[in-house]
Amino acid sequence: MLPVARAQGAYLYDVQGKPYLDAISSWWTCLLGHRHPHIVAALKDQLDSLDHVIFGGCTHEPAVALAEKLCALTGLDRVFYADIGSAAVEVALKMSFHYWQNVGQANKIKFVCLSGSYHGETLGALSVSDVALYRKTYGPILLEPIIAPAPDAYEAPAGMSAHDFAILQADQLDELLAARSDEICALIVEPLVQCAGGMRMYHPVYLERARAACSRYGVHLIADEIAVGFGRTGTMFACEQAGIRPDFQLLGKGLTGGVLPLSAVLTTDVVYQAFYASYASQRAFLHSHSFTGNPLACRAALATLEALEMDDTLNKNRALQFAMANALAPLAQHPNVAEVRQTGMIIALELVADKASRTAFDWRERRGLRVYQHGLTRGALLRPLGNVVYLMPPFCITEEEIQHLAKVITEGIAIAVA
Repeated sequence: MLPVARAQGAYLYDVQGKPYLDAISSWWTCLLGHRHPHIVAALKDQLDSLDHVIFGGCTHEPAVALAEKLCALTGLDRVFYADIGSAAVEVALKMSFHYWQNVGQANKIKFVCLSGSYHGETLGALSVSDVALYRKTYGPILLEPIIAPAPDAYEAPAGMSAHDFAILQADQLDELLAARSDEICALIVEPLVQCAGGMRMYHPVYLERARAACSRYGVHLIADEIAVGFGRTGTMFACEQAGIRPDFQLLGKGLTGGVLPLSAVLTTDVVYQAFYASYASQRAFLHSHSFTGNPLACRAALATLEALEMDDTLNKNRALQFAMANALAPLAQHPNVAEVRQTGMIIALELVADKASRTAFDWRERRGLRVYQHGLTRGALLRPLGNVVYLMPPFCITEEEIQHLAKVITEGIAIAVA
């Protein structure tokens, strides 16, 4: 265990004062770096007035202001707060299912997810995930989803572009929805990057086609942007790159700058109106968390969004994206690196036993662990996903620090494949 005593900016410091570059934003949460001064100041100010209040029958300014801001950013109409990402997934699944019950389509009880997808580890979220490492043990107590083939560009046949492969996979999705839409509530996707499944990336045309198919066959589209929202993919939200609006958009992780747990489910007024009725109708959406709409978390989220705008972060990130690409590009020629792939501020390297055949290393050899262990000796916190080494750094990282991480990764891979 790494005993962390404090943090600042892109760095963690252990109990002896040694710094570690947080190359993964502490599980993709610390969007702007640790203890961002604008967020810290906002929290101190909020503590002087309101720490927490029940969100049933009460409201408060930070929650209202944040909801208005999120709706303006996404183009959606309504916000339901939860605490963690998995809880947001649970809310969206329940709300989609309940919506169809309320509008008289009680036969719609199934969900579609993509192969290799991951949406969290509570039972409902795990039910629409397809990573055996997380799912297998709990299989007997999970819902059974319908799994559609992912548009992961790494799986494209030789010579086929990411764009064409995405269209091919979208055509299969269209066929699935056409055949079974009468029993399907929703399709849930991680837009552009399937993160926990190995940083698998795909072309935005898939989202465009998926949106059109969901609209055509009367199926909700749930966009899980918990890991990829707020600039991670190069735009504020990944869905923007396909020019689509989902029926549900899920936000979390970086929403508060990684300071406090908060998630949000955004949806349309059409969905909202299906629940808005008299008490006697028994149509209400009954779902609550003790810390729903926590004022401190909402204030941190507002401060995060303010900081993104004040610092012109997304535009500045273009230089960082270029620096990441340049720093790691030489590894594309490494005999044990099958691919270097990048979407915005996320870059990943696929380690393999054989480059020509893309034969994977035996997972039991834990090659990625060796990269992690080497990183600690060189003052870098890396956390590979199996044999996939990746960077998802805080936006305050410098080009010099990116160069250092590239050197550490290069050294770590040499050790891992030896």
